[in-house]
Amino acid sequence: MDKPILIRGADHILTMDDFRTELFGADILISGGTIRTIGPRLSVPGAEVIDASGCIVTPGLVNTHHHLYQTLTRAVPGGQDALLFGWLKTLYPIWAKFGPEEIHVSAVIGLAELALSGCSLSSDHLYLYPNGARLEDTIEAAQRVGLRFHPTRGAMSIGESKGGLPPDCLVEDEAAILEDCIRVIDAFHDGRDGSMCRVGVAPCSPFSVSRELMRDAALLARDKRVMLHTHLAENAEDIAYSQAQFGCRPGQYAEDLGWTGDDVWHAHCVKLDASEISLFARTGTGVAHCPCSNCRLGSGIAPVREMRDAGVNVGLGVDGSASNDAGNIVAEARQSMLLQRVSRGADAMSAREALEIATRGGADVLGRPDCGRLATGKRADIAIWDVSGIESAGSWDPAALLLAGPMKVKHLLVEGRQVVRDGQMPHLDLPALIAQQNGLARRLME
Repeated sequence: MDKPILIRGADHILTMDDFRTELFGADILISGGTIRTIGPRLSVPGAEVIDASGCIVTPGLVNTHHHLYQTLTRAVPGGQDALLFGWLKTLYPIWAKFGPEEIHVSAVIGLAELALSGCSLSSDHLYLYPNGARLEDTIEAAQRVGLRFHPTRGAMSIGESKGGLPPDCLVEDEAAILEDCIRVIDAFHDGRDGSMCRVGVAPCSPFSVSRELMRDAALLARDKRVMLHTHLAENAEDIAYSQAQFGCRPGQYAEDLGWTGDDVWHAHCVKLDASEISLFARTGTGVAHCPCSNCRLGSGIAPVREMRDAGVNVGLGVDGSASNDAGNIVAEARQSMLLQRVSRGADAMSAREALEIATRGGADVLGRPDCGRLATGKRADIAIWDVSGIESAGSWDPAALLLAGPMKVKHLLVEGRQVVRDGQMPHLDLPALIAQQNGLARRLME
């Protein structure tokens, strides 16, 4: 068993447990990848001690929607000021030039960026596989970085020649898609508590796959007991496409094809109406809220307040860096809070509620009640934030991290292993990785 770790003397611990307990000057004992106890003045001979004085401790943050491969295509000219469909049309030809190295390196960079922002668990939606790329290119990246990972085997099957949005060179045969879903689930999915890798099934969107693939993917996922993920109701164009092609709104389309339930989460959901919110609440369907991406693409403000009040499980997603430009999950949480206030008033969402969405909320969306909260028996995914710096100077409530706190974590533990130490990732040569990433980007530009 690993050497016990004692996080000692935290100024403030925001547990996000069932009672939303907050503790002052307390300690956390970790052993075997789990939290053994939380309390004052713990003493464990031989334990490794992490000094948390001057710090706030939270659960590791959870990212419920990402496209890690897009870390190679930030701020691409021609896509900077476009709406969703135009943005995609600009980027598809660039993504078609990717291969295994591009997919892997961009995933390492994206996951490292998330870790430095306090993220311990991330999903990923990889829906294109050009030039021999495979899902394991991202799984190996997560193992290298040390984050808990929920990759999803995405897909596109309806190309331009059949009325879809993506170019034909990026779509796959539907039988081959389902066959590869089975392959990666059998090879990499671990459904146990404490799992470091769970695999989901994730056709890209209603405008890039057939009705049959959506239905077959749901049947396959339930047979394999894995989760389902896709994009839904992202903007006005998305709604118009659904009504024109399917004769119904996206929520009805999802329900008709088996895409509701506590084993399903949808990305964005900016344009859900009251009936769709009620449907999601009634069926336990989750939502990945991506506020920065929604702002960047002009998609709108998702009705998070209405969803939460109705009982919908909501988590946060940074979305891909081609539509966000950054992969900072704590910044995403702050943006979520601010947008609800812009939409509904200054009392629409507190800093603590937004942090809850970023931790416990995201874990629940991904079906991970073993994560996202600090309590005895839960996984030791822990973020430690230094609030003695300039960002929090003068703050009357340092625990209100999203109002006056750092955007970078001091320490991050995942399964009790220290992934970030003093704001650095000593197990990764980040300067070399950044140089490799920039070289790949230059090659794509040329």
